[in-house]
Amino acid sequence: MSGSLIFYILDFLNWGSTNMTLLNTNDTAPDFTLPDQNENNISLSQFKGKWVVLYFYPRAMTPGCTVQACELRDHKKELADLNALALGISPDKTGSLKKFEEKENLNFKLLGDVDHSVAESYGAWQEKSMYGKKYMGIARMTYVINPEGAISGIIPKAKPKTHHDDVINIIKENQ
Repeated sequence: MSGSLIFYILDFLNWGSTNMTLLNTNDTAPDFTLPDQNENNISLSQFKGKWVVLYFYPRAMTPGCTVQACELRDHKKELADLNALALGISPDKTGSLKKFEEKENLNFKLLGDVDHSVAESYGAWQEKSMYGKKYMGIARMTYVINPEGAISGIIPKAKPKTHHDDVINIIKENQ
């Protein structure tokens, strides 16, 4: 099995990441501004008054990230009915994000955190390990932010296939 295939499988299973969430429920979500897949600057503060599913994912177009993004795409109406939207953050450049959006027909904002400063402020930039080698990368984690800008739920190790259900449940429980 090639090394890259093993990496994608481990990423899909979310193995090798550590859990070091720096933020807690009821904390105010740190504001930020990042470029989206269309090179528009997007700030978290633009979405006050809405629930925001702020999810961090390791890399566009990898198997686990694709499953997670497509599940959110397919449940956009259910999120909208709850006054919620998804924002995906990865360390990818805008060109890669645009290709991901087009390839998977995604219908929400993908934000590029190339210098991983936003991931760091949310505790999503973590030490990982693969084949005994340690490296830093984005952990697959999610913050559900309420319309007032406070964190209502945290999923420290999001599972791609059930992520959409988990965030919908958090929103429903906190409305």
